[in-house]
Amino acid sequence: MLSGSVFAAETEGSQARQQKCKFEAQIMKTVRLNYLLFLPKDYGKNPEQKFPLILFLHGAGERGDNLESVRVHGIPKIVEEQEDFPFIAVSPQCPKASWWTDEVETLNVLLDEIVAKYAVDENRLYLTGLSMGGYGTWSMAVAYPKRFAAIAPVCGGGDPKKARVIKDIPAWVFHGAKDGTVPPERSEEMVSALKEVGADVQYTLYPDATHDSWTETYNNPRLYEWFLKHKREKE
Repeated sequence: MLSGSVFAAETEGSQARQQKCKFEAQIMKTVRLNYLLFLPKDYGKNPEQKFPLILFLHGAGERGDNLESVRVHGIPKIVEEQEDFPFIAVSPQCPKASWWTDEVETLNVLLDEIVAKYAVDENRLYLTGLSMGGYGTWSMAVAYPKRFAAIAPVCGGGDPKKARVIKDIPAWVFHGAKDGTVPPERSEEMVSALKEVGADVQYTLYPDATHDSWTETYNNPRLYEWFLKHKREKE
């Protein structure tokens, strides 16, 4: 057994033989998402016209590689029914083994691609999603708080401690009072946190809805009117 003095000496010597170094590198990676793209009927008629865009994030049940399943709920369903839908709609599909909260960087790169290729009004980018997509909506807004003009999370949840980060993004939050999959408290704690920091937030709680609070939400024309009232001013 080493004595205390010998151990201390060896420790000091060991520390002296180690150099302080720093490593920095850029790692490139390939990201991939399949998505549905909807363009308004007037798209392209006026080369100078730019259109508002909605990024829609589906729920956990639509993950995978069958893009047709993304059409079942929310914005992709609405655009099939409404010929006069005035937004560009981008509805990506989350990989089967992933969650939207893990894909926010990829979603941001996808948005960059869409903005570069299509006539998008960058001051009118809107974000919404249901269930897993509701969580993704909160997460992406926190990650990129300067990007969106308004958000509408449906039956999701986020981190109330980060409410201040998104206090300048108008939010309309939706949930079913009888939701047994994602408790309404997940939305309510975000709404309360946003109100505490003076955010522009409103909350709709459907008294008889269970987890499906999205059908009534996305069927409501007022949601889209509300989106269009908000425009982000570039800094």
